Parts: sequence; C-alpha cells; structure tokens
Amino acid sequence: MDTNKIPALLDNIKVVDLTRVLAGPYCTMMLGDLGAEVIKVEMPGQGDDTRHWGPPFTDSGESAYFLSANRNKRSLTLNLKSEQGLEILKLIIAKADILVENFKTGTLEKWGLDFEAMKKIKPDLIYCTITGYGYTGPYKNFPGYDFMVQALSGLMSVTGPVDGDPVRTGIAIADLATGMNATSAILAALFARERTGQGQRIDMALLDSQVAMMSYVASNFLVSQNIPERLGNGHPNIVPYQSFQAKDQYFALAAGNDRQWGKLCAGIGQDDWTTDPRYATNRARVENRDEIVRLLSEVFITKDASDWLQIFEEIGIPAAPINNMAQVFENPQVVARKLQLEVQHPTDGTVPQVASPLNFPTNPVTVRIPPPLLGEHTEEILTEYLDFDKSKIGDLHQQGII
Repeated sequence: MDTNKIPALLDNIKVVDLTRVLAGPYCTMMLGDLGAEVIKVEMPGQGDDTRHWGPPFTDSGESAYFLSANRNKRSLTLNLKSEQGLEILKLIIAKADILVENFKTGTLEKWGLDFEAMKKIKPDLIYCTITGYGYTGPYKNFPGYDFMVQALSGLMSVTGPVDGDPVRTGIAIADLATGMNATSAILAALFARERTGQGQRIDMALLDSQVAMMSYVASNFLVSQNIPERLGNGHPNIVPYQSFQAKDQYFALAAGNDRQWGKLCAGIGQDDWTTDPRYATNRARVENRDEIVRLLSEVFITKDASDWLQIFEEIGIPAAPINNMAQVFENPQVVARKLQLEVQHPTDGTVPQVASPLNFPTNPVTVRIPPPLLGEHTEEILTEYLDFDKSKIGDLHQQGII
C-alpha cells in the first residue's frame, strides 16, 4: 500500500489556533500531525510567549520550548487589539472548522468572538476554549498556570519523597493532559458533526484534567476517605513497585502480583519471603511496606543495576534503568520506534523533534511544516483565504495590523 497517496486523516480540516504556551499549542499540534491545516495566529513582533523562553535556543535563535509544540502549523501575525485585525480574524474563522483558544475567560466575548457570535457566521464551528478553571465556578476568572493546578488538584500532595517537600512533576503535566483531552473532545465533536451537521462548544479546564488524572489515587480516597500520603516512587496499592538503588545507579522494579513476587524472590535468592506471612501476599506487603522495602534495598545495593536487570529479564520481572534524556534517545527501542526526528527548518537547516506518538501504519503521521517563524505565512494565508493582494497586505503591514 502506497501510504503517500492516502489523504491525511484530518485532510481538509481547517483549524484557527488562538493559543500560546503549551496546553493549546500541544492540542493544535496533535491536530496538525493528523493532517489538519492549522493557522497559528500571533501578535506581530511578539508571537507566542514561548518563542522567548530559553535558553536553550537554536543557532538562529529559535526557542527549544516553542519548537516542542508548534510543528505542522502556519504562522499568521494579526493585531487583535485593532478592530481591523478582529474583522480579518472573523473572516478567517468563517472558513474554518475548528477554533481553539486559551485566552483568559471572557476575552473572546469582549472581542465579539464568543461561541454564539461565531455560530451565526459558521453554524457548524467546533469552538474549544482551554482555561485554567473553566467557564463556571468561583475560579473561572483566575489565570491558568500548570504549577498552581498541580498544587490545587492534589497531585503535589502525593508527589515527592516520603519525608520531603511536595514536588511538582518534571513536566507541565496538567497542560499536556489538557491538550490531549482537548484533542479527544475536538475529534469527538468532528465525528458528531459528520452525523448531525452541528458544531459544538467545548469548555476544557486544566484543573478538570488534572483532577481526573488523579484516577485511582482519587478513587482510593473516595472509597476509604483516607488522605493519600507521599510514597516517593512507591505505589499505594502494590509492593514492590518503585525505584531501588543498585551499586551504581537507580532502577525501577515492579512485582505487580504474587506470582511475580515468587519469581522475584527466587531470582534474588530469597525464597523464604514467599512463605513469610508478612510478605507472602501483596496485601501483607503493602501493610509491611517499610520492612520489605528495607530488606530489598539491602539486597539490591550489592550489585550493579545492569546485573539485576539481566536477572529480571531472565525471570520475566518488569524492570528498567532510570534513564536521563541522553540515554533515552540512545535506547534501542526509542531508536527503533523513530521517536526522534530531524525536520527541515527555514533558518536552522534542520531542527530535532520528538515524533508524534500517534502511530498509524496505514496512514502515517508526517511533519509537513516545521515550527514556523513568526509571521512566516501571513501573506500566503491572507492571499489564500481572503484574496488580499500585495498592495492591501502592504497597507496592513504599515498600519501594524499584521
């Protein structure tokens, strides 16, 4: 099958992207990866905040942070503080299928770009807002920051060392989760539109996504009413399921059931632990977590991680080294899955990218457009969408509209 001749999954779907930083751009990048045409609208001379976040920057000054969430988009600079800029935006939205925005709650209403107004000019528009706390509730006007949401959602209360400070995750997980959830909601709305012809209003909130991501931790609390505590890298319901220190480095280990526990004990020469009532069952091990973790730690510190990992592989116990990012991209499975890409770029020759995790062997995801330079596609978009000629585009430049 020649997949090059197959239209992309979201071919001919047009997205107006009024987002910046991470949650919204990650959502629209996923849509772009699936083949949608994404127009990223940015402020002239400034652009997405993350264009200026660094170091690191590429040789030509492009921010690594910006590069991470903005491929497969075209950049249109448009001054939305001007009436003419807003009118141009309305004309473009009228030709789009999807609008995604993450301005502070109520901003688009002030500009006359709220869902009800847009529905009048584009009845089947899918209109997705991404905010910190949504369009309802006492926090609806609060600005949305991933760090604050990690704190409010309970995530930080269960993240970090047992006896240390609460810790945020090493990535902006609330932003990324909301971006993925927004993508799912938009795809569902597109599917519904195929059957009904109707657009949808989507109200995505970072807090909603992060509370939902608490998953079994939240369920444990709701069922027991016991407030979960930090367990470091431990698991609240399974022991052992955490990191351990070998002689040379840390590794992760999981014995997810009593059968695996028996294999682990045999593999490390501790068969008697399988019959000791304190450790024989997972329930007992959870109740005696500190003691069994101490005993395991005393065993694992005696060999290098590679020695243990070889033993675990031979006996079929899930385990892995705790890699740094250099080791990640050297890992043979990461290499085999082609998770690092080199993408052609107009000023840097090529730029490295993390590949999309959306893997369709029958219709592969491709990078058609590198992360754009600020305003790189302004002229072609205005010509293509609105038939503006060079003279009109020149006037808009002179007036500071684009």
